[in-house]
Amino acid sequence: MEENQPKTGKFSLQFGLIAGLVGIVFGIMLYTMDMHYERGFAIQAVQFGILAVFVVIALVQYKKANGGFIKLGQAIKIGAGVGLIAAVLGTIYFLVLSNVIEPDYMDNMMEIEKAKTFAANPKITQEQWDQGVAFQKKLFPVFLAFGLVISALFGLIVGLITGLIIKKEETSY
Repeated sequence: MEENQPKTGKFSLQFGLIAGLVGIVFGIMLYTMDMHYERGFAIQAVQFGILAVFVVIALVQYKKANGGFIKLGQAIKIGAGVGLIAAVLGTIYFLVLSNVIEPDYMDNMMEIEKAKTFAANPKITQEQWDQGVAFQKKLFPVFLAFGLVISALFGLIVGLITGLIIKKEETSY
C-alpha cells in the first residue's frame, strides 16, 4: 500500500496555507481594531492556537485519506510543514504590513517599546537605548528567521503529541 499513500507534503501545504490565511485574517482583525501593536500573552496564545488547530486537522485528514493509518514520523513531518508554511505566510503579511500598509509600523513599535523600557528601567540612557535599537535593526532578518524556526518547532511538537495519540500503523501481514 506504500504506493497509494497520500503525500505528507500535500497536507502540509494545504493546511499550512489555510492556517497562514486564518492567521492573516486574525492580523487584519487586530489591525482594524488598532490592536496590531499588542504583543501580549492572549494574542500570542490565539496565534499559536490557530496553528495547533490546523496541525491537528491536517493529521486527522491525512489519517482519513490514508485508510485510517498514520505513522508518528508522518505526523511530525506534517506538523512541522504546516507550522513552517503558516509562518512563511505570516512573515509575508508582516512585511507587507510594516512596509506597505503602515510604513511607520516599526518606528511606532519602537516608540511604544521605548516608553515601556524607560518606565520599567529609569536608569537607562538615551545612548543605551539607541545602541539597542541599532543592534535590533541589524538582527531583524535573524529575528524573522527565528520566527519561522519557532513556528516549525511548535508545529513539530503539536504533530508529535497528536501523532502519539492518533498513530496507527499498518500490520505487515
